Amino acid sequence: MSTLLEFQERFDLSMEALCARMLERHQATIRIRKPAVAIANLARIVETTLTLANAKGFHSMSLRDLTEHTGLSMGALYAYFDSKDTLLMMILGQVVVAVEDVLTHPPPSLEADPAARLRWLLETHLYLTETMQPWFVFAYMEAKAFPREGRDLAVASELTTERLLAEALEQGARAGVFRIADIEMTSALIKPLLQDWYVKRAKYHRRGITPERYAQSVIDFVEAAIRPSR
Repeated sequence: MSTLLEFQERFDLSMEALCARMLERHQATIRIRKPAVAIANLARIVETTLTLANAKGFHSMSLRDLTEHTGLSMGALYAYFDSKDTLLMMILGQVVVAVEDVLTHPPPSLEADPAARLRWLLETHLYLTETMQPWFVFAYMEAKAFPREGRDLAVASELTTERLLAEALEQGARAGVFRIADIEMTSALIKPLLQDWYVKRAKYHRRGITPERYAQSVIDFVEAAIRPSR
């Protein structure tokens, strides 16, 4: 089992790195041509948006709130996005891309070992959401108020995680490593265990539970549930 620090050394998910990828994906709409300036301002905008959304809700946050807390003028904000919904989709899109980039490329050494592949998925998902916790909380807490496009994107991302889990479970069931009556339902039931870490993170921190300990607990719980009886 790896540690959170080892995960973070492999994947650069800092605010600056994420905003650099966001800039690359939205070059057609972001009008600032100097990358260093654009990335720095995007980081201010995104960090402020996540903070305000956590405090008062994204749809209660106004662009005037953003200007006040970022120090950027309204005109400067419009150089990056043309509406709050566009900003929302930029942030949500980066969450979706991070899930796909990190979780869909397990180490080749795990291809023939479904148990190790499942452990890697559980651990890596938890470390990903720990590293990007404000982003994932935003996507989870604001989902009901997303426009249709945003809801569809959020659902698709969640289904991606469930599909990856189901593939590992199915591989293990075929190999006789796991005993599972309903693979689709099992993968769906595992997902809330992963979400609980970033949605109710403070509860675990008060108990002194580290990301590594939580990951191991989830792995132990899932493996006990699907391990063939002897």
